[in-house]
Amino acid sequence: MNDWAPRRFWTLAASVPRDGGWAVDLDGRAVKTPYKSALIVPSRAMADAIAAEWQAQGERIDPGTMPVTRATNSAIDKVAPQRDDVAALLAAYGESDLLCYRATQPDALIARQNAAWDPWLAWSAQALDAPLHVTSGIMPVDQPQASLDRLHVRVRQLDNFAMTGFYDLVQLSGSLVLALAVIAGKLPAAQAWDISRIDEDFQISQWGDDDDAAAVAALKRQAFLHAETFVRMSSAD
Repeated sequence: MNDWAPRRFWTLAASVPRDGGWAVDLDGRAVKTPYKSALIVPSRAMADAIAAEWQAQGERIDPGTMPVTRATNSAIDKVAPQRDDVAALLAAYGESDLLCYRATQPDALIARQNAAWDPWLAWSAQALDAPLHVTSGIMPVDQPQASLDRLHVRVRQLDNFAMTGFYDLVQLSGSLVLALAVIAGKLPAAQAWDISRIDEDFQISQWGDDDDAAAVAALKRQAFLHAETFVRMSSAD
């Protein structure tokens, strides 16, 4: 029973315009979400990507090879019904943003953090009008409420699909600021990922890598890059 997987039942997957957006049909039958909602996406690019994932399936369906479909399902079934809660959850990362918590030692790590993180906190202060305080160590530091409120507004402005991709950008990096810089087009996702990994990469440089940890990090990086792509797809047309 553990090897069971749904079988392919269609010949052609195709994107089609529908209800003011785009849908995907399998031999003329509309794809629906796991909660049986209509799968309507905001752009043809997203619909084309979903159709390509379905078309690429073999005899048995492998959801692990369908990241755009999975993200779309999440946007419709999970984010849309509770978008206010999701926005609040994401905005709360501003209270403990990765960039605000610096090492107390060694000096080499502190220097790397300062060089990589200070420019993006400066960007948040200038471009977003949301300055944040920096501290050394792990003790919480209070952030300006006005800054947190402005960051919350920016998150709430995202549509359900962009918010779905944004969720992964924030959660995987631990930084609301870096995620906002990525979706603003100021920072490529690959570079943002490297910036978020300053601590881990420093430890690797000192003590060597672990194969299992490296494999997990590679999967997270792939998910992070896909999240940026998904956000871009949400407004591609």
